[in-house]
Amino acid sequence: MRTLKAFWWKLYPNDDEHRWMPLIWLPFMVWFFVDPYWKHAGPWGWIGNTLAGLFFIWLYLQAFSRSDRYRLFSVLAMLVMSAVFMPLNDGAIGLLIYTAAAAGFHPNLRRVSILLGLDLAILGFYSHRLNLPLPFWGSMLLLIILVGFGNHYGALSHCASEKLRVANEEIEHLAKVAERERIARDLHDLLGHTLSLITLKAELARKLVDRDPQRAKQEMQDVEQASRAALADVRETISGYRGQGLAAELIRARQTLETAGVTVDCDTSEVPLSPAQETVLALALREAVTNVVRHAQAQRCSVRLSRDQEVCTLEIADNGRGADAPEGNGLRGMRERLEAIGGSLQRRCEAGTRLVIHLPLAPAASALRN
Repeated sequence: MRTLKAFWWKLYPNDDEHRWMPLIWLPFMVWFFVDPYWKHAGPWGWIGNTLAGLFFIWLYLQAFSRSDRYRLFSVLAMLVMSAVFMPLNDGAIGLLIYTAAAAGFHPNLRRVSILLGLDLAILGFYSHRLNLPLPFWGSMLLLIILVGFGNHYGALSHCASEKLRVANEEIEHLAKVAERERIARDLHDLLGHTLSLITLKAELARKLVDRDPQRAKQEMQDVEQASRAALADVRETISGYRGQGLAAELIRARQTLETAGVTVDCDTSEVPLSPAQETVLALALREAVTNVVRHAQAQRCSVRLSRDQEVCTLEIADNGRGADAPEGNGLRGMRERLEAIGGSLQRRCEAGTRLVIHLPLAPAASALRN
């Protein structure tokens, strides 16, 4: 029993509704198996009839569980067996019902109609040849039609539910991939900025430890605070929340640049931003400042935040090397975040590097501002 259950679970691994449906009608096969008893058949008749019945059940299960080609072969074999055993076994007329059930479980209406037509042709032929009473074969005809097309409707429902299940699994997979990419981008930006700041302050503290121990102590306290802030940022990134916003990021950017010996010129206007927009701009500013500190070798850096009608513009420019190198992971992540909320990023590398970010303002924020 456990082996049969495992076999059937393998045939229908994701379909609780249809898994047991073909099995619940099998008890009616008992009339086929007991017919030799009523006819007082000999041992060989019993054995042959039993083997034929078991083979028919096997074909019936194959028709519900195998691929399209094998399903068709199974139904055709069931039709042949029904035609062969109708004059030999009084219970064989029930095989036509099982054949109709198997033939109907297919989403192609044309194929279902052809197979059911063959099933009804066998019923009509033997009803005439065996002189079956009209009420009997009429009820069988109606039953075959109802079972066949009822199972066809069930097949359509089954296919629709399977497509929905596959689509939901794909959506879940894409959501997981997107979340992993978001965490990877955010961690890259967060840790890159913070580690750069910690490195700069640690180097400064090392140089000051003999000349100005008090200043060196202060720098190491800043390193401790930056480390704690980085840990909090990582936790916020994993959970998907931001707490400080663009204003705090502007203060942090100034601190980082000044620690690196870069003169900062910051000019910002009050711009209404949604939480999602503020988060994206804060991360873009963080990545831009990290690149200035790491690669630009700049002496000056300017940060401009302004609003032109319904567009917010953030501009970060330095007077460093301005090498036109391919975009790294940080810039790609920045561009992807901006494009996801309708923004854009431009990079210019003449006389330094200039990043210009344009972001449409959220309608609700614009209405509140006006």
